[in-house]
Amino acid sequence: MYPRNQSSVIEFILIGLSTDPSIQILLFHIFLIIYVSTLAGNALLIVAVRTDPRLHNSMYYFLSSLSFLDICYTSIIVPKMLENFLSLKKTISFTGCALQVYFYLFLGEAECILLAFMAYDRFVAICDPLRYNTIMSSVVCMWMIGGSWLTGCVISSMDMYFTYRLSYCGPNVINHFFCEVPLLLKLSCSDISVNNIIKVVGGTVLLCIPLSLILISYFKIFAAVIQIRSGSYKAFSTCISHLVVVTIFYGTAMFMYIRPKQLATEDTDKMVAVFYTVITPTLNPVIYSLRNKDVQRAMKRLVG
Repeated sequence: MYPRNQSSVIEFILIGLSTDPSIQILLFHIFLIIYVSTLAGNALLIVAVRTDPRLHNSMYYFLSSLSFLDICYTSIIVPKMLENFLSLKKTISFTGCALQVYFYLFLGEAECILLAFMAYDRFVAICDPLRYNTIMSSVVCMWMIGGSWLTGCVISSMDMYFTYRLSYCGPNVINHFFCEVPLLLKLSCSDISVNNIIKVVGGTVLLCIPLSLILISYFKIFAAVIQIRSGSYKAFSTCISHLVVVTIFYGTAMFMYIRPKQLATEDTDKMVAVFYTVITPTLNPVIYSLRNKDVQRAMKRLVG
């Protein structure tokens, strides 16, 4: 799949969140409930957007795409984590680890870009409402969504090339609950200087460029809302949910990938990783539906 040097490692051992069997059973039930809630909440939101004509505009198309990303994102990590909670042999094959890393990078990078497009959508809706339907047509919206997926695919493929061209001679123990590039680099017996540069530069660019676009969009939104004499809160209220999601996503991602080395500990990394790989995908549909009466009505219609 990806060119790499000869490696003696054919599988990796995932330490997970705990080595205590009793705690692992408890964690299995907790994360199973969270995972089922994630699937149900995001699937319900997708179906609501597709079936309710009032939700057929770009904002909700972006929202349903984000929900689909969250379903895929959590599904490449949580099922294997649940399996390892109940297994004595907590291993993942070399190929399985490669696929997990690829889709983790692919979906995470796509979400970075999608959140930036969602901010632009809110900017157009508030700052240029008369031309909103023209600028953010369904065709343009689909191109933006497809572009975020394509960009994530291309960039993650490049990351994978540089990661799996390395040799892995042992040890093969990963102190985490899923495969992640920085931890794999520590296990490589090849020169990883190029990989470290790519990791820092790539992480900074992929996080900072979309975040800069989001900040510019919201700076202009704030300026426009201040000038609105009436209904300013209503105009800005549609942005609050997106701001909360952006803060959670980028806050945890930047803590993981753009921070001083002295702040990095394995236990802290695992706790933060739980938040952005497991908790955040569960919270997103709740955050967006709490402040949106149209979404609430559509969901109640489905479940009622």
